[in-house]
Amino acid sequence: MIRFAVTLAAFFVAALPAQAEVDITEVTTPGGFSAWLVEEHSIPFVAVEFRFKGGTSLDAEGKRGATNLMTAMIEEGAGEMDAIAFSKRREELATSIGFSVHDDALSVSFRFLTENRDASVELLKTALTDPRFDQTALERVRAQVLSSIRSSETDPSEIAQSTFNAMAWGSHPYGSSGDGTIDSVTALTRDDIFDAHAAAIAKDRAVIGAVGDITPEELVSLIDEVLGDLPETGAPLPEMAELQLEPGITVVPFETPQAVAFFGHEGLSRDDDDFFAAYIVNEIFGGHGLESRLHREVRAKRGLTYGIGAYLSSRDYGDLLIGQVSTVNGRMRETVDVLTEEWRRIAGDGITAEELEAAQTYLTGAYPLRFDGNAQIARILVGMQMDDLPIDYIATRNDRIRAVTLEEANRVAARIYRPEDLQIVIAGEPEGIEPSN
Repeated sequence: MIRFAVTLAAFFVAALPAQAEVDITEVTTPGGFSAWLVEEHSIPFVAVEFRFKGGTSLDAEGKRGATNLMTAMIEEGAGEMDAIAFSKRREELATSIGFSVHDDALSVSFRFLTENRDASVELLKTALTDPRFDQTALERVRAQVLSSIRSSETDPSEIAQSTFNAMAWGSHPYGSSGDGTIDSVTALTRDDIFDAHAAAIAKDRAVIGAVGDITPEELVSLIDEVLGDLPETGAPLPEMAELQLEPGITVVPFETPQAVAFFGHEGLSRDDDDFFAAYIVNEIFGGHGLESRLHREVRAKRGLTYGIGAYLSSRDYGDLLIGQVSTVNGRMRETVDVLTEEWRRIAGDGITAEELEAAQTYLTGAYPLRFDGNAQIARILVGMQMDDLPIDYIATRNDRIRAVTLEEANRVAARIYRPEDLQIVIAGEPEGIEPSN
């Protein structure tokens, strides 16, 4: 059965159309939930993505890491099933139930065969509404989390990033790791885990996307069955974060042959009128392609690093334009010089018509490749709703990319790249760099 499910999922990917033409139906349940559905009845397989707004940002004061630890424990047993029995039942049904959490949301990825829908729904409902959070499981998972935290304390990339976040966001949840600290996670009790569950998983913050062999009526029934017994409301969502980042260079001394730098400043929100132009300009400046300016100037021409990039981090409660690079300590000074010069150049000179055309061609051509399976499409549907995008966004997105003009792109480049505000945090022992902070 499990082997068949894997083959089935692979077939679905192969059967998808080459173009991003997705017919989305919005459904509303008697329980008051809204969901987006893409029906695909060619194979008996369904993916449903549930997302609960809030994520690790909902941690109560003094309980940092509780939501992360709780999320890791949901599949460690539910109802009458301990962790082993829960895992065995999931395997018997060839059902996939995955839980993950980040700053802004807790995600539940649910995949099942049509023939096992009812039993799979019952299993997921039990996991969400009646988790055991056994003490023995708590200690086992806590030990794993503590090990991960200790590892991050000796990782220069984690050190640079956590320092940058703390400088940017201060006491807001964005300013600290959702994993928590050694002290905070060690102090968490079983009652804290139950409290975190009630705070994070509630009806009032559920966002849902579904793809596969299921009708609107069947999806309505599934959603109300899975979510109907959850609490009506969870903990209050966080306030907007106030950016506290100051310009300059900060060095966190750390013995390592490879220094790591995080750099950036204020970004812009996903609903900003300039977002599409900013997205294109940043693809040219520091995107994933090998032809981005940062890649070309820092890696290809000078061989200073194996990788460098920048991206728009548009989150629910605060926005950044941020990037990362690593290099040997002796070449970090040159890397910083090139980086800051490129930041000034794109702000002052903008981009060329050739760069704009190449970026638009790449971004519009690559977009359909994101729709490479029903689980991925379900995640996209949820992401669209989380970002308050219209239901026809998939059909219109590429037109919006193509509509950006050179004049608009250069106006936005001057707006979003502000070299005078650039903060660079370096973890390592960079030579020839005098920190200004």
